[in-house]
Amino acid sequence: MKTMSYEEKYKMMTETPVNRLIPRLAVPTIISMLTTSIYNMADTFFVSQISTSASGAVGVNFSLMAMIQAIGFTLGMGSGNYMSRMLGAKEQDRAQKACSVAVYTAFALGLVLAVFGISNIDWLVRILGATQTIAPYAKDYGRYILIAAPYMTVSFVFNNHLRSQGNAALSMIGITTGGILNVILDPVLIFGLDLGISGAAIATIFSQFVSFTILLTLVVRSKNVLKPLPKYFVFRGWVYKEILAAGMPTLGRQGLASVASVLLNVAASGFGDAAVAAMSIVTRIMMFINSALIGFGQGFQPVCGFNFGAGRYERVLEAYFFCRRVAFVFLLTMGVIMFAVSTPIMYLFRKDDAEVIRIGARALKMQCCLLPLQAYVIMGNMLAQSIGYSFRATLTAISKQGLFFIPAILILPRIFGVTGLQLAQPVADVLTFALTWMVITMVVKELRKL
Repeated sequence: MKTMSYEEKYKMMTETPVNRLIPRLAVPTIISMLTTSIYNMADTFFVSQISTSASGAVGVNFSLMAMIQAIGFTLGMGSGNYMSRMLGAKEQDRAQKACSVAVYTAFALGLVLAVFGISNIDWLVRILGATQTIAPYAKDYGRYILIAAPYMTVSFVFNNHLRSQGNAALSMIGITTGGILNVILDPVLIFGLDLGISGAAIATIFSQFVSFTILLTLVVRSKNVLKPLPKYFVFRGWVYKEILAAGMPTLGRQGLASVASVLLNVAASGFGDAAVAAMSIVTRIMMFINSALIGFGQGFQPVCGFNFGAGRYERVLEAYFFCRRVAFVFLLTMGVIMFAVSTPIMYLFRKDDAEVIRIGARALKMQCCLLPLQAYVIMGNMLAQSIGYSFRATLTAISKQGLFFIPAILILPRIFGVTGLQLAQPVADVLTFALTWMVITMVVKELRKL
């Protein structure tokens, strides 16, 4: 594969028609996101064959994975968006410093999380929403995930850095290889070697390490990719300010996703292991659908950042409206399909537990009805984040799982029981759409004036 020079890449990002450029950049990221989602689904599927309590344990540890992702994505997307703008403005030295600071900080924070979590594993799984019967499975799974936290956080940073520099195909190689390996190892370790839920966790952390190794090699050996060299690591306030300014929306989204997941588990645990398992499965299914959309949006982000940095504001808007149209059609199609097959899908995961199927199928149908609204929410948030509108991007990012979902999950189940548990996410989705529509309409008006 021919390596583009910086000038060639700059020309590509600022001149290629957006309806050709964004799909070209998005295909690798869509594959990466779907692969990640597939091996999360594989864990849920294979572990669900063990028991309902084991299936619930995967949901409990999803909150832990969300914490790890919050660190990696905040630093990775924050520095990556800043790097895109600096490369667009031809400020390569500042981009290089942001790259190095993000990588080393991610490793340090991942290490702190691992040490703290392993030392307090009993307390941790209880806080994350494990019932008495789910807790033993959750501890077995969680210990292994924590061991992998330092290199998993760095992998997320590398993935975002490669994308932000227009090298989405390289990031796809590392993520896809690890994902395929995870799907293969799950049944072998869980059932073949009879390791149970620990086998699923071992498969995950080994596959993640393979992905990390591949991504590290690609970053080090690729000529047109910024490298996290120690000499560029500077413990300076301005670097962290720039990274966090661009990364706060991601921190809000990912951090609150972790909190929301914990509260969902806690609320569901009041209705038994079947409710915890059902909502865990539904969450993974919806993540799978949204991962394709997020992957598509991540093809939009570097185009947006480059062109905003280069002063091509009309091109930023053209890219946004193109992505929003594509996203709406995709989610409308997926919503109709998933609504129609909601019960068979739940049966596939937990055919021996009718209560899991009943609770999960109804929750899935409710969320599918509102799925097309996510096109406006996700694309609008990515637009604001990519051009450095930190406050408004953060506001829209935290609304779905923070401003609206957390109150909904705390209030509705107490009033309506299991139905309230199922309604919490749809209610939050409607309110998030309304807020995002108002905020992004103002952003678009400002870009048009520019």
